[in-house]
Amino acid sequence: MNTVLPLVERAVPELVLPESAREGLTRTPFGLYVHVPFCATRCGYCDFNTYTSDELGPGANRAEYAGTAVDELRRAARVLGPDLPTVSTVFVGGGTPTLLPAADLAAVLAEVRRLFSVADDVEVTTEANPETVDRGYLERLREAGFTRVSLGMQSAAEHVLAVLDRRHTPGRAVQAAHDARAAGFEHVNLDLIYGTPGETDADWAASLDAVLASPVDHVSAYALIVEEGTRLARRISRGELPMPDDDVLADRYEQADRTLRGGGFDWYEVSNWATTDAARCRHNELYWANANWWGVGPGAHSHVGGLRWWNVKHPAAYADRLAAGCSPHADAELLDDADRALETVMLGLRLREGLRLELLSELGRARAAESVARGLLDPAAHAAGRAVLTDRGRLLADAVVRDLTD
Repeated sequence: MNTVLPLVERAVPELVLPESAREGLTRTPFGLYVHVPFCATRCGYCDFNTYTSDELGPGANRAEYAGTAVDELRRAARVLGPDLPTVSTVFVGGGTPTLLPAADLAAVLAEVRRLFSVADDVEVTTEANPETVDRGYLERLREAGFTRVSLGMQSAAEHVLAVLDRRHTPGRAVQAAHDARAAGFEHVNLDLIYGTPGETDADWAASLDAVLASPVDHVSAYALIVEEGTRLARRISRGELPMPDDDVLADRYEQADRTLRGGGFDWYEVSNWATTDAARCRHNELYWANANWWGVGPGAHSHVGGLRWWNVKHPAAYADRLAAGCSPHADAELLDDADRALETVMLGLRLREGLRLELLSELGRARAAESVARGLLDPAAHAAGRAVLTDRGRLLADAVVRDLTD
């Protein structure tokens, strides 16, 4: 049962890690996530914690944001110390991180290096919208120590981008991928979304072909989810657009897997493909392994040794907390052993390696055997003591997870 930790004094200056959360702190993989909450426009399908206005108050606007994020990084080092974990991954996401000057992102990364021990092979990723970067900008990021860039392509079809309210033109994402390679990035990802209302089989095929023609070593492909409260949800509720069809989504996924496999990509997580093990997103693997990370920024979530907490959402409230010398976290919970075991199963089953059957409950192991009979789990892996999704099982991954976790 999750234990919600009461914030007795909402102005407590520090978040205190219980001793149970410190156990193994220096031995468990550790990453930093930095959330940049700004976007030029809000995409119609997006419900992320993002804002389009610069006028969010002192410390919360784009010009001052890097300094505010650095303030939380310094707080993180104090809370985690004195035995700081080694940073193995840094991921700058959003929002649109590349709306900030490259020098600001470089300054944040430089502060990470000043405050923490950083692995020699640290993976440093930034997300980017294609229209916000050029080769010069990417070269400055590479010089600052960024090793990986993830570009939001979504689709190669102009009318699909219009439904999603994406600003870039078809082809810009692929050009940005070329720019990233020319700037010295070895690892480049393109993000795709499938199942957008109005998308045809040919549109999706063209998007996949464009990816294969680009110099990337990683692809993420996600089914469109209609999130409540978004512009897209309102348009669907008014009957302007149809709801994505589950059968179409399944067909699109199978099409993506066939095409990407044919182009030299292998899946390593249900929605992610890479050309080599080295091309996998190690930061996301850290999440899926239920390891430790500190999330910097408004609305960012963190997890250290079973303690989970999340920051206040609005950038102005976030900046005000830090300026007042207070912790920006809104609330926290301490997971018990059962919660952590459940999350290990839920996350691990989505990976190509699957998970050990011994991590399942007795009922879960019985259901795993049934899932093998139904063609959802691989029989050879099951015989070797692991639960690994089949191709059909990946289509029903969420249902399989629910089934195996009682």
